[in-house]
Amino acid sequence: MNKNSIYVLSLMLLLFSCTAKKNEKESSEKSKQTGIVLPQTGKMYLLVGTYTSDKGSKGIYVYRFDTETGESGEISMTEVDNPSYLTLSPDEKFVYSVGENAGGDGMAYAFSFDKKIGQLSMINSQSTQSAGPCYITIDKKGKNVHTANYGGGSISSFQVKNDGGLSELVSLIQFKGSGADTVRQKSPHVHCVQYSPDGKYLFATDLGTDKIYRMDAMEAAFEGQPSISESTLVAFVTPSATGPRHFDFYPGGDYVYLLGELSGKVIVYDYNEGHLKMKQDIASDTVAAHGSADIHVSPDGKFLYTSNRLKADGIAIFSINPDDGKLTKVGYQSTARHPRNFVITPNGKFLLVASRDDNKIQVFAINNKTGLLTNTSQDILINKPVCLKFASMD
Repeated sequence: MNKNSIYVLSLMLLLFSCTAKKNEKESSEKSKQTGIVLPQTGKMYLLVGTYTSDKGSKGIYVYRFDTETGESGEISMTEVDNPSYLTLSPDEKFVYSVGENAGGDGMAYAFSFDKKIGQLSMINSQSTQSAGPCYITIDKKGKNVHTANYGGGSISSFQVKNDGGLSELVSLIQFKGSGADTVRQKSPHVHCVQYSPDGKYLFATDLGTDKIYRMDAMEAAFEGQPSISESTLVAFVTPSATGPRHFDFYPGGDYVYLLGELSGKVIVYDYNEGHLKMKQDIASDTVAAHGSADIHVSPDGKFLYTSNRLKADGIAIFSINPDDGKLTKVGYQSTARHPRNFVITPNGKFLLVASRDDNKIQVFAINNKTGLLTNTSQDILINKPVCLKFASMD
C-alpha cells in the first residue's frame, strides 16, 4: 500500500470516528430529553378502586401484578362504598380513597397498607361535606389530602394525622359559574386535583366552567390550618365547552397535557413556575362522544395516551416531540366498554385499562418504539373497575 492510499484510509477512519462520536452524543442528548432510565420492577401490587352500587363489586381489591410478563393474581379485598378513586402516601404505608356519593355528602377514607401480605385496614373516614368526590390526591410530604368533588363543585381538604388517619374537614373551597354546554355545564364540576411536580402548587380542573385553577401549596403551621387558600387562586380559562377533566405533566414538568371530556381534545401547555401557556390542541375523540376520560404520559416521556368512552371506546395514542412537547397522533386501540381510568407500569411495558361496563381490566403490551398497544388477553375479571394504582412489593 502506497503513502497516498494510507493517507486516504487514515482520513476515512478519522471521519468515521468523528461521525460515530457525533451520533453517540446526539443519541445521548435525545435520550436525556425523552425520559429517564426505567426500572425493571418485576412484581408489584395493583390496587383497584370500584363502584359498589348497582350490582357492582364490594370495595378495593389488591392484586399481584408481574410487570415483566403481565400476569396477575388476586390477593385481598377490603369492603368500602364506591371507592372510585385512590391515592397512596409517598411512603406507600397508607391508601386514601373517595367514597363517591352523588346525592348527599361524599366520604374520604384512610387505610393502612400492610405490604407484607397486601392487605388494607381502614383507619377512619371523614365527610367531604360536598357531593360526588371523584378524585383524591396527597402532597409530597404526606401531610395533606384533597378531594375533587364533581357533584358539589368544590375541593375538600384534610390533614393527615400521626396514625395515617384523616382529620375532620380543614377547608372547603366552593367554586361558582357555568359553561357553554347547557346540559353538562350548568354549574361547577371539579374533576381532578393534582400537585405540580415540584409540589409548589395545587391545580384543579373544573369541567363545569371550562377553567383550570391554581393555588399555592402552603406549609400548615398548626393543626387545622388549611394548606391551600382561595386568596392565592389563579384561573386559567380553556376554550369554550372543553370540559376539563384530567391532566398530566411531562417528565421534568416542562409541559402539561389537559384532556377535555366534552371537546374530546388534548390541549398542550408550556409550563413554567405555575404558569400555563397554550400551544396546541389535537383530537382524542373523533366521533363527538363527549366522553373522554383519562390521560397519561408514558414514563419515558415518548408517548401520551388518552381514554375515550360512550362511542368508539378505546385509547388514543400520540407521540411526543421532546423538543417542544407537541403531539402527533400515531394510533388508536379499541378496548372493552367504558374505558375509564388506566395506568402504565413504571417500566413502561404494559398499559392496563379499567373497562367499567365490561367488568374487566385489560392488559395491553406497549411497543416502546411506536407506542402502539397489543392486547395480551390476560384480562383481570372484576365488577365495575374504575381506578388503578401501582405500589411496590416489600
